[in-house]
Amino acid sequence: MEADKYLPIGTVVLLKGAEKKAMITSYLVRNNRVKEDIFDYGGVPYPEGVINSNAIIMFDHSQISKVVFKGLEDDEEKNFVSKLDETRAEATRD
Repeated sequence: MEADKYLPIGTVVLLKGAEKKAMITSYLVRNNRVKEDIFDYGGVPYPEGVINSNAIIMFDHSQISKVVFKGLEDDEEKNFVSKLDETRAEATRD
C-alpha cells in the first residue's frame, strides 16, 4: 500500500458491513494466531475505546467503507507513515 494511503492515528472509520465505528490506534498489526497475517490497522470501537485489551479490531485499508473523521496529520506523522511500507516488508520476512 502506498504511504499516502495510510490514515492517521485517531481517524474514525466505518468498516464494510459494520454498524459500529472504529478508531485507528495502530499500524501493521500482527495476528497472534496466524503470524503471517499483518493488517494495515489496529483499532478500537468508537466512542468506547479500549474495553478489553485483547479486543483489538484488525483490518485492512480495503475494508474501510467510510472515513468519518480524519486524525491529526503533521510532519512527524507524515515522516512516520512514509516508512510503513518498508516496515511491512521487513515484518513479512520474519
